[in-house]
Amino acid sequence: MAIMGSFAFEEDFLTAAKKLKSSGFDKISLLSPLPLEEAQEILELGKSPVRHYSLAGAIIGAISGFAMATATALVFILPTGGRAIITVPPFLIITYEMTILFGVLFTLLGFHFVSGLPAWRDRPYLSSASSDRFVVVVEGAAADQVARAEAIIRDAGADEIQHVGEGQ
Repeated sequence: MAIMGSFAFEEDFLTAAKKLKSSGFDKISLLSPLPLEEAQEILELGKSPVRHYSLAGAIIGAISGFAMATATALVFILPTGGRAIITVPPFLIITYEMTILFGVLFTLLGFHFVSGLPAWRDRPYLSSASSDRFVVVVEGAAADQVARAEAIIRDAGADEIQHVGEGQ
């Protein structure tokens, strides 16, 4: 069971979110038409872990790029004028390009893992949350907690409260 409260004002919306969080509700989603730093603080969202995927991809790309250039030079040896077979400056070009390529690909994969894409189930959503309304969603509330969550949302000044059943 999910409870959705729609708010016209940002202050009421943030008040409801704070009260719900302090009351012990864990599965709270906040939908807002504009980015709110306070909402991230209330939900205790830290830095995104996608950056770790980017770093891992960049390191793997750099190593594989240099290894590929080195392996190619050793397999197809073309000695010219007594110069070294493995020379670092020309190999840095392919190393750089592979670093960027793998970094971008791992970032995309990391984004999909972290954001939960593809979404295997529908989550409660109001289309007005992307234009002019602030919405608080409490998911997974037990039967005895539904009334308490609804009271907190109503006391904060919600314009409308909806109950959404599982699977809708």
